[in-house]
Amino acid sequence: MDATTIDRFLDSGFIKIERAFSEDTAQACADLLWARTGTDPDDPSSWTRPVHWVSDMPDAPFVAAANTPVLHDAFDHLVGPGRWVPRPSLGSFPLRFPHTEEPDDAGWHIEGSYLPEGAQWYYANLRSRDRALLMLFLFTETGPDDAPTRIRVGSHLDVPPVLEPFGEAGASTLEIAARIDEVSAHRPVALATGGPGDVYLCHPFLVHAARPHHGTRPRFMAQPPLYPAVRYELERSNGAYCPVETAIRRGLEGSRGVSGGRTVG
Repeated sequence: MDATTIDRFLDSGFIKIERAFSEDTAQACADLLWARTGTDPDDPSSWTRPVHWVSDMPDAPFVAAANTPVLHDAFDHLVGPGRWVPRPSLGSFPLRFPHTEEPDDAGWHIEGSYLPEGAQWYYANLRSRDRALLMLFLFTETGPDDAPTRIRVGSHLDVPPVLEPFGEAGASTLEIAARIDEVSAHRPVALATGGPGDVYLCHPFLVHAARPHHGTRPRFMAQPPLYPAVRYELERSNGAYCPVETAIRRGLEGSRGVSGGRTVG
């Protein structure tokens, strides 16, 4: 992590870390995920669904994948030392299989991060409550035809003005999905391709979408949050903001003249 990498994160909303964890660890994780799907990696006739969702996996290979020195160093630079919580597991695995049926979850969106009492859908707010980063962990080879996540490059800067009117309470990401799609539609699209062990670290407000699988082998990925140890702040007396906070402030500049401040990381 250097100044150039941080600048790329601020401008694009994400960085890719190649081989953030080993291929052996990726294979061990993939084997555990195959077992959870109840399908046979050598028998495509058993791949009867386009998407298998798997929730939390606390097995040792997943803990190892999430806690390598290179990832911890990146968390310190993007979020701040002592301001994030090490992951004791990985969760939220959308395992996508080659299939003639197109999945119905390919809309542009940001991830919600908390569920208010009585709410039916997850919410997000301007401080990105309960989410420090969105992360994409690749456990299998993922090419352009293998259902890579689509990313609107720089779209994290379009989202803060949408969230600002909702204040601390925030808004359902379902309620604001159409607006987020609209304001970020001009952004170029990148595909989160890569090999086993690659990790994408994304700003919590990065607009992204699923992509149908037109390849031949399933794509195994996790998209867990990095949880914050303290909440993000957008007004600091010393002007020292982590890159995630700086990006939020930059996104607000056009709507209310906020200065990006001095970035530390």
